[in-house]
Amino acid sequence: MDRKHFLRHVGLLGIGAATARYGWGNTNVPTTADTPVGVGVIGCGDRGKGIMHTIKNSGSNWFKTVAHCDLLDFRLAEAKKITPSATAYRDYRHLLDNPAVAAVVVAVPLHAHFAIAKDALLAGKHVYLEKTMTFTIPEALELVQMVESRPSQVLQVGYQYRYSPLYIKVKELIRQGQLGEVTQVDCRWDRNNDWRRKVSDPALERLINWRLYKEYSGGLVAELLSHQMDFIHWVFDTHPDEIMGFGGVDIYRDGRETYDNVQLTLRYNQLGMIGNFGTTLGNARDGFSFRIKGNKGTISLLFDTGRYYPESGTAPPKGIIDGVTGATAVTGEKGGGFAILPEPTKDGTIYALEDFHQAILTGKSPLSNVHTGAKGAICASLANQSLYAGEPRYWKPEYSV
Repeated sequence: MDRKHFLRHVGLLGIGAATARYGWGNTNVPTTADTPVGVGVIGCGDRGKGIMHTIKNSGSNWFKTVAHCDLLDFRLAEAKKITPSATAYRDYRHLLDNPAVAAVVVAVPLHAHFAIAKDALLAGKHVYLEKTMTFTIPEALELVQMVESRPSQVLQVGYQYRYSPLYIKVKELIRQGQLGEVTQVDCRWDRNNDWRRKVSDPALERLINWRLYKEYSGGLVAELLSHQMDFIHWVFDTHPDEIMGFGGVDIYRDGRETYDNVQLTLRYNQLGMIGNFGTTLGNARDGFSFRIKGNKGTISLLFDTGRYYPESGTAPPKGIIDGVTGATAVTGEKGGGFAILPEPTKDGTIYALEDFHQAILTGKSPLSNVHTGAKGAICASLANQSLYAGEPRYWKPEYSV
């Protein structure tokens, strides 16, 4: 299937067409704790291959990659090196016809998330859907309704922080009031590169560099900042009431459409809290930076480690390990603070896949589910609307699903 055919298929395939192919009566493939769940990976780019590596090297018996799919032959060849025995497909609909596939990983460009996830559900499969859950707000709301109507199937969204022991501990500390009254959240995710992939054939530019074009991508907001937004949603059981964004194509004026320099301000009225979320492709000094500030202390997080910095006269909460000796001070902060966990955590995808497996076996809802995924998708969409329009966007009651 060529790119034009694929994009036309993704754009036009509605629930009626998918129903005609798969039928509403199909049920998911039976699974047991004794055998690994057969997985089909749809999308063999960096993220899809990364999940394949994690499945292969996790040391668990949760999943086995039995099929993979991509439009590009070189990516199928790369995937085959990871899982030589898996069946390769260029059309994901044929992968969904494979009876050995009980669950799918959807790791495709954002604009295609909804159509493929919907087809997979209609085919009776469990779905691990990479973030951001959907491209548009209507898609998010429709997917919630669809998942609710199919309680025997699991849909999990790829926000890994919800599964990290570090971030779970941070949530516990905040919910216990150890930071006191939190009024500011400062998040950055910066890089110093053009975010562009090499393209051997100009005809493949938009297929390979889809992140740079508004037709397919939510840009830096969806790909990076939505992770930190999702964690705030989870910890505080909240959503932003107002979003204002500023940005532009300020660094790489190379024909891209999504912004390479972004700053968002999110107002959480019910909490009296402001979230500052920024990202640039023009400076890597701060890299990943995530600080949650309360009147009793600050928590500063990296991907796999975190430190607690008490305000003057505030003792560290019990359970925090004294990590001052040999600690690395965070930029702009005095001293080393206190380590939240004694050692770095593993890749969050490992913990997320464990929960996905348990959800399939038990029927419980995963921590990162269609409802929380919808909140993240709506937030990212509103942020991008504000960025491109130069106007604030507001949360509506119908978004709280």
